[in-house]
Amino acid sequence: MTGAEPPGSPAATGHLLPAPADSGLLSPVRAGTPVEAAVSDPAWLQAMLDAEAALARAQARLGAVPPTAAEAIGAAARAGGFDIRALALASRETANPVVGLVAALTAAVAAKDPESAEYVHRGSTSQDVLDTGAMLVAARALRIVREDLLRVADALAALARLHRDTPMAGRTLALHAVPTTFGLKAAGWRGLVLDAERRLGRVLDEGLPVSLGGAAGTLAGYLEYAVVDGALAPDDPVAAGEYLERLVAAYAAETGLAVSALPWHALRTPVADLAAALAFTAGALGKIAVDVQSLARTEVGEVGEPGPPGRGGSSAMPHKRNPVLSTLIRSAALQVPVLAAGLTQCMLAEDERSAGAWHAEWSLLREALRLTGGAAHTAVELAEGLAVHPERMRANLGLTGSLVVTERLAAVLAPALGKAAARKLLADASARAAGSGTPLADVLAGVPELTDVLDRGALTRLCAPTTWTGGAAPLVERALLRDAERGTAP
Repeated sequence: MTGAEPPGSPAATGHLLPAPADSGLLSPVRAGTPVEAAVSDPAWLQAMLDAEAALARAQARLGAVPPTAAEAIGAAARAGGFDIRALALASRETANPVVGLVAALTAAVAAKDPESAEYVHRGSTSQDVLDTGAMLVAARALRIVREDLLRVADALAALARLHRDTPMAGRTLALHAVPTTFGLKAAGWRGLVLDAERRLGRVLDEGLPVSLGGAAGTLAGYLEYAVVDGALAPDDPVAAGEYLERLVAAYAAETGLAVSALPWHALRTPVADLAAALAFTAGALGKIAVDVQSLARTEVGEVGEPGPPGRGGSSAMPHKRNPVLSTLIRSAALQVPVLAAGLTQCMLAEDERSAGAWHAEWSLLREALRLTGGAAHTAVELAEGLAVHPERMRANLGLTGSLVVTERLAAVLAPALGKAAARKLLADASARAAGSGTPLADVLAGVPELTDVLDRGALTRLCAPTTWTGGAAPLVERALLRDAERGTAP
């Protein structure tokens, strides 16, 4: 562009460039997943149109809008009939897309039924439509996410049962700690996933309300039009209160959303609660991802990701097969809590409608929904196809010999030697075993203080890591039984 182009010319306005499209190029975790379509621009536009159509139907229930007008509005409320890019560009003049959408919807209704056009957006305001649309988008996305989470939980339950007694090294601060089982690890992952599913369920069932407040949260426009249209007697506060209660209930019924006790234009609890649940869900899936990444390391090799030939290939190293699925999930889990923090910050909405905080929510919410949904969908494939290598788990458990059972030995020796003395003896013996490569049982067999305490057979038995997994097996059974009692077992 040069200084010669006049204002408004294609070059000056940048219209020579194609309209930008968010194809997921930089967000592969959600690219092509069901939730991506559920929160796309067309889906968001359709949700706002659904909000407009539901409002007209709710008002028709109460006699404030003719049923024929509600039908005409519903018939015109189809996203395919609107130019999304034109609406987006027009929103730069009004700071939100609803103003232009209402004008376009009104024109679409008028083209078929001029008398019904005046009932579009009757008494409403932009935030009622956009917030209700946002809740519809969230509800549709959460249903997809919950279905994926339950599939993940089912797959993890199967792994927990199959590997209830499969010993492996428990690791704390990245080092071998004491033996555990892979079944217990899988049961723990499953517990997190079910915790996330229940949180999303509570939000979906109770925390996604319709937005109905009018220009400044008093619903004055709705009341005035109800009087004008003969659905409400003027100057009757009791009747007005009853009408508003019925209107909100009818709107909630038409949308399938919850009833809100108060207009929430500047009271952003629904969005903050949704953000928190999404952040928890992403974190729960991220925990699985980081564990898989650690266990899939070349030198560990205890699990492996599923996938067709060629997946995980490196552009530089032909031999590599990277853990793609867990990497995608982890990338989402690192982003969603940051987005959730931004959404929570948007609670600082001044007055009765914010100039900026409300507007900042939209992209943050969409990204949090699609990243969480992408992670959940990716986790289904990971959990259902995860390859477990018990032989590597046993081999790795033996890397430190019997050092991983010193806690067990300390408990056995404490009655005879005293707790402090037993711990010191074992610390010294462990250091000698690690330094010399001698098995711990052999080192302990040569300690005079233990001659009359433990014979060689007892030492050998106590020093076997695979025989000491504590309560891992019953813990797995208890977790699966508890979830069965809650009705969440596969």
